[in-house]
Amino acid sequence: LCELVEIERSSYYAWLNAAPAREERARADAELAARIRAVHAEDNTCGVPRITAELNDNAPAGARVNHKRVARVMRLEGIRGYVKKRRVRTTIPEPSGQQYPDLLKRDFTADRPGVRFVGDITYLRTGEGWLYLATVIDLFNREVVGWSMAEHMRTELIGDALTMAHTHGRIESGALFHSDRGSQYTSDEYAKLAGRFGVRLSVGRTGVCWDNSVAESWFSMLKNEMYYRQSFATRRRARFAVMQYIEVFYNRRRLHSTLGYRTPAETRAAYYAQTATAA
Repeated sequence: LCELVEIERSSYYAWLNAAPAREERARADAELAARIRAVHAEDNTCGVPRITAELNDNAPAGARVNHKRVARVMRLEGIRGYVKKRRVRTTIPEPSGQQYPDLLKRDFTADRPGVRFVGDITYLRTGEGWLYLATVIDLFNREVVGWSMAEHMRTELIGDALTMAHTHGRIESGALFHSDRGSQYTSDEYAKLAGRFGVRLSVGRTGVCWDNSVAESWFSMLKNEMYYRQSFATRRRARFAVMQYIEVFYNRRRLHSTLGYRTPAETRAAYYAQTATAA
């Protein structure tokens, strides 16, 4: 038989002797697949990096897995995260609005909470019509510290989101808030509110989404992980789902790659614990 298929007899016996190792590897892969499915069942938007982080979180040294092995098993088992869809541009610039410089310049970092923020507006379809959502995101730990939802896109929508963040003590005086050049963010009404809170305003260039990519990416994340996977008969149901996503899941449970696969809440708590220890 070896002569017929043109292989060395030694190769055949090597393959035969390796049978127990192959069986053990197949058993280990089956166990890993079960663990992956458990993580994926809890949040079926997870891809390889987040599932690997979940599996290795608090795992003993001998139980840690490599992301390449996770990717291989997921591919064999047909397990995959949710694929992002294209978004719709909603920014409507106002030529007569306030002219603010870009103070952020795509530096989406902060050395402590409460000093550098980004925000934007998006819309969600419901059976009753559109529901608009505005956010305020802390660049230190990517935490959503303020948000507002309404049936309109007037300036009070973004004003309520900023007010929420300020009321909860999450914005320091002199903090920077960056947005796109939409008419709401360049209005006199919003400028007065920001001035009352001691917030400096910054805007990106018209039509350049990369100038506010953190806020843009957060909306993409929200829609891929929650909104696109269900429908909402009423605005009330959509409001509840968004609030639950932000407060229950995103801020407190979702592992963030930018934060070393920690949650925004964990990152903020670790900062204040370290600050208290140093003091």
